[in-house]
Amino acid sequence: MKLKFLGTGTSQGVPVIGCTCEVCTSENPKDSRFRASVMVTTEENKKILIDCGPDFRQQMLLNHENHIDAALLTHEHNDHVIGLDDMRPLIFRSGENMPLYCMKRVGGEVKNRFPYAFADEKYPGAPAFDLHIIENEKFTVADTEIQPVEVTHYKIPVFGYKFKSLAYITDAGSISGAEKEKLKNLDILILNCIRKFDPHPAHFILPNILELFEELKPEKLFLTHISHHFGLHDIENKELPDGISLAYDGLEIIF
Repeated sequence: MKLKFLGTGTSQGVPVIGCTCEVCTSENPKDSRFRASVMVTTEENKKILIDCGPDFRQQMLLNHENHIDAALLTHEHNDHVIGLDDMRPLIFRSGENMPLYCMKRVGGEVKNRFPYAFADEKYPGAPAFDLHIIENEKFTVADTEIQPVEVTHYKIPVFGYKFKSLAYITDAGSISGAEKEKLKNLDILILNCIRKFDPHPAHFILPNILELFEELKPEKLFLTHISHHFGLHDIENKELPDGISLAYDGLEIIF
């Protein structure tokens, strides 16, 4: 299987509009970050998207992706769902509704923001989704078993997703002991890390990540959902402990 980072940035993306810091003005492409999203390609070459933010169209075009078999949503914040309307060309080409998998609260928000996609009489050209409400238990998509991992993002529950010995967690500020058990001794763990310093009420920062790395003991840990406050990719990546790396847009992981 393969995971590709389509975006590794926060809700504002990097560069941030109007910012002239060294990260936002960097010419290194690894310092430019679309909103967080990944594409998982299964062993049968099925495509599973995790999150669909405002950069979805550009992400698909730049990565020469032209098909999605299903989408998983972590939560309902705009930087993770507002690109769903841009799935229309994929839906039109396939002639089938796009399957969306998410928790009940998130499904309700998707219906509220895209009511035309669920109308009994759809406007010509509207997207069409098949909404699958999932609980915190294993489910199967495209012949692939997926284990949700429930984390907390400020005060709301958010789903991460585990495939085989890889787990993808974004927008987390804490993880319960029971859910941590799902994340121990993985080959690959992907966690959000918004910045190095200054505690955040809804996101991990680097000291939290270092503690989790020691506790969960993954073979390899990648950081995503990174803001411009973290620093320049090439400099900061060298300073991280062995086994921890900054992800960047376009990075592919085989697992």
